Amino acid sequence: MKARATTVALLPVLLFAAVGCSSKDTPATGKAPAPGGSAAASGTPGTGATAGAASGAPTAPKKGSTPLERASLEQGDLPGYQISSQANPNAPHGQPQADKKACQPLADVMGDKPDPAARESVNRGIGSQRQVGLAVSATVSSYSESDAKRLVARLKDAVAACGTGFSATIQKQTGSYKDVKAAPYKTGGDESVSWTTTAVANGASAQVHLVVIRQGSTVVRLTALNVAAADQKAQVPREVVDKQLEKVRRAG
Repeated sequence: MKARATTVALLPVLLFAAVGCSSKDTPATGKAPAPGGSAAASGTPGTGATAGAASGAPTAPKKGSTPLERASLEQGDLPGYQISSQANPNAPHGQPQADKKACQPLADVMGDKPDPAARESVNRGIGSQRQVGLAVSATVSSYSESDAKRLVARLKDAVAACGTGFSATIQKQTGSYKDVKAAPYKTGGDESVSWTTTAVANGASAQVHLVVIRQGSTVVRLTALNVAAADQKAQVPREVVDKQLEKVRRAG
């Protein structure tokens, strides 16, 4: 399973951290997946959110944290899941560049931020202790409300235009995304878009499910895959979506 996790982590544009396989019998150890990004990278091993994820103890919000940080998931928010803010230092960072202009919004979602218009982003990695191998990344980003609405509209157009797939490059590494398909998925946000795709890089492939939700001027991005069986379909768990939106609303 560890070898499978390492292989999936090599998918260059997904920017997942190394994933610790978890189940209800074997708790994860703080190695949940997360996109790259300054907010995720700021976690220090053995302290803060990372320490909470490793120990299974709830992590209290840090004093002076920003509204976006308070809106992000922390260890203890979701029973049965390990939550980490620690990013993979070896993962590429930045915004991937798509080979097709119409598909650039989908490539952006695979980067540090859902798109360059994001003012601030906070990243989390989530590993399921109930479903072996299920790994979810969650990013909360702040926008102007007009930019947030524009992002969701651009993503819907891109999903419709890029069904045959596209490739994206970041730091001279290239991955491809095949069979992009809209996936019905109800959320409690103001509006949302959901799709599935098969990510391929360096001979490895993974079935990926993505959900992007707008709540006012805040955008939530969630990505799920199964690192224990990457060829199996994965879905962002409903309880993760519900809890994330609840925290966004509370943070105002």
